[in-house]
Amino acid sequence: MSVTTEAEREGAGHARYTYRLRLSSTARAALEAEWTRCRWVWNECVARSRKAHRDAEKVGPAALDKMLTEARARTAWLREGSSVPQQQIIRDFGKSRAKALKDIKDRLPMRQRAGMPKYKKKHAADPTLNYTQRGFRLKGSRLHLAGGIAVTVVWSRNLPKPPSSVRIYRDGLGHWYASFVVATMTEALPATGRDIGIDWGVRETATTTSDAHDLPHADHGKNAAGKLARYQRMMARRKPPRGRAVSRGYRAAKRQTAKLHKKVARQREDTGRKWAKTVVRDHDRLAVEDFRPRFLAKSTMARKAADAAISATKHALIHMARKHGRELHLVHPAHTTMDCVQCGARAKHALPLSERTYTCTACGAVSPTDKNSARVMLVRAGLNPAGADRVRAASPPGRSQREPGIPLL
Repeated sequence: MSVTTEAEREGAGHARYTYRLRLSSTARAALEAEWTRCRWVWNECVARSRKAHRDAEKVGPAALDKMLTEARARTAWLREGSSVPQQQIIRDFGKSRAKALKDIKDRLPMRQRAGMPKYKKKHAADPTLNYTQRGFRLKGSRLHLAGGIAVTVVWSRNLPKPPSSVRIYRDGLGHWYASFVVATMTEALPATGRDIGIDWGVRETATTTSDAHDLPHADHGKNAAGKLARYQRMMARRKPPRGRAVSRGYRAAKRQTAKLHKKVARQREDTGRKWAKTVVRDHDRLAVEDFRPRFLAKSTMARKAADAAISATKHALIHMARKHGRELHLVHPAHTTMDCVQCGARAKHALPLSERTYTCTACGAVSPTDKNSARVMLVRAGLNPAGADRVRAASPPGRSQREPGIPLL
């Protein structure tokens, strides 16, 4: 079972609880048939949207709902499926299209825009079915979906509250999952009276003001690189010529590659979640660098940064802090490597990444660069760093008033 935040789609007060499904051949065939109908609805929405764009017309949710009603009235094959997932896929299409249009209106760079919805191809899109509360019910260990589909859920733990919706999907390995949306509950932890500052990096995934809570680079991807290269060589040898059907050996090698990628992703997620739980349990207030590592994808550290899974670890920390009612500050990362935590002076030039020791030219303080940055997080967040390791209490420097705002979660 995995838990992931869903702030973008479900709101800050909800989370997703995902469980594995055991399907009979009848249930699997029914879900795949349901997905075929939903895929047709999605592709029809794309066609209507593109036609409206060419004709300089508007197509909204009401028009698409009318299209679905007319299509179900004249097509018996479409009426055989439940209307709930078909309506929900229209909602998903509307959200995707609205986001793409907003990015175009805001004139975001092309690499940052969400693309317009595209056709879902039969053999390229994995099934994803969304059911609202009126489209499913739980009875014992079984999940009953609209349309008479019943599946068995592997309950690794109980749901904290009745779910408001569920998403049924299949991953690239052919495994089916049910992802329930549940309102989050605050599970208060005992107060510790301690604060912590967290700086993200590449050599270490997270450097904190507490030596005991530093998160070293786990190297999950590096440890699996040898086996991954072997499977990729197998795929390259068995890849058929263009226009020829793939062999059984090629499909087997491709599946082994996908399984290894999935394993590494789960290892990274597990490491980040366990570390986040420890940090939140031991500290009342957290000052976290609001770091967006996208720019690292085009640098020489792209492979190591991706293996560190900074973004996933940061999201796990935010989720844990919200779940247990801890005070968390997101600190803007600008100039955090240039400021001195002791006197507040700022270096004239940015330190290169190869320079791992920070030396203040004003007061002469010397400390590891990442440790200094982690302590700067506490000062900028307005927290008292006296409880942090080897840091004396200091008032925030005067220039910190001109720093970007710090959102409080």
